[in-house]
Amino acid sequence: MSTSPVRIAVVGAGDRGSAYAAWAADHPDRARVVAVAEPNAVRRERLADAHEVPAGQRYDDWRALLEGPRVADLVVVATRDREHRDPAVALAGAGYHLLLEKPMAPTEAECREITAAAHAAGVLVAVCHVLLYTPYTQVVRDVVRSGRIGRVMSVQHLEPVGWWHQAHSFVRGHWAREDDGAFMLLAKSCHDVDWLQHVVGEPAVAVSSFGSLQHFTAKDRPDRASDRCVTCDLQDTCPYSATRLYRGLLARGETGWPVSTVVDEVTPAALEEALATGPWGRCVYDCDNDVVDHQVVALEYASGATASFTMTAFAEAGHRETRIFGTHGEVRCDGGTVEVVEFGGLPGESRRERIDVGSLGDATAGGGHGGGDGGLMDAVVHAVATGDRSGVWSGIDVSLETHRTVFAAERARRLGTVERLDRLGVL
Repeated sequence: MSTSPVRIAVVGAGDRGSAYAAWAADHPDRARVVAVAEPNAVRRERLADAHEVPAGQRYDDWRALLEGPRVADLVVVATRDREHRDPAVALAGAGYHLLLEKPMAPTEAECREITAAAHAAGVLVAVCHVLLYTPYTQVVRDVVRSGRIGRVMSVQHLEPVGWWHQAHSFVRGHWAREDDGAFMLLAKSCHDVDWLQHVVGEPAVAVSSFGSLQHFTAKDRPDRASDRCVTCDLQDTCPYSATRLYRGLLARGETGWPVSTVVDEVTPAALEEALATGPWGRCVYDCDNDVVDHQVVALEYASGATASFTMTAFAEAGHRETRIFGTHGEVRCDGGTVEVVEFGGLPGESRRERIDVGSLGDATAGGGHGGGDGGLMDAVVHAVATGDRSGVWSGIDVSLETHRTVFAAERARRLGTVERLDRLGVL
């Protein structure tokens, strides 16, 4: 068993890589960041300075980690989605344990390559399905597994992405186009398909899906809209106004995500320059986005249980909301509270328990995903330090399985089919 802090190298010094590194700074007896690989010099030096990384272990390319002796025990791979496979395969092959940001990769073939590399090297690869590691999810899963509501029959699950989050990330931002990132269900909601399997406790065997890009297109552009919010007559009233969002956040003193995505150094001058010239200042009706803005997925599980999942931009951003229906009761969940209803013999005689799980931050990346970021780091660092992987819920094999479900759902959406999945067994 290791007694020294787990040494971490961060590949990709954006918001996600920085968030996982921050956990190490808060737990110096358990982990420390010893290397950073990032092509953007401002972000690389900022993260490296924050963790006092030696000058010789500040790299502009992850390939430098393959030169010379190993400098770390665990590598956080938090590059762009389409840049996951190469570092993951190579670093696993070099014997590094990996914490791999979701999605694993933009294609099923690449996901399989990463899985094969992990098996060949015998290393731990944990995928950042952070929702599994929240105290809330643990309570929901425990209630379902306790048998209090009988056998699960069906689930309704909602992800309210939020109007401003959709505009920031999936209309103007890094995940707006499939050819530059991934399709929406993979980029945003592979979390949810994975979460459903974790809670239900068995794999999906069939899936169908519907959805499209309906609103964030030229056809819905208001007559007086400009191509940039800074010159638009509607900037003070449009709910998707970039000037209202980013100036407003900065005025409230919020300099982390999402503002930190827009500019490398958060200053009023830098923000104004970005709004005037950068992608985040564009009108949402005049972008090159092509990912869907709403989607539903229907799943059937091995036992015959079913689930319906809805992802929508057109809501307030917040925690997921879920209802789980069993043969002897139901569970109603809103991200912070779990209500258990056990059926009574007569109407009005059902037994009810309300469990207030609390919250360790809000549901967004900036809020630590309700404690999920910290829970994931705790589990992975423990696994690397001790060799005990039992607390890692999002290992490479289960994550490949749920990613395959996501790829099947997207095929179903595009082809108008019901896709069936061959499985190796239940969880």
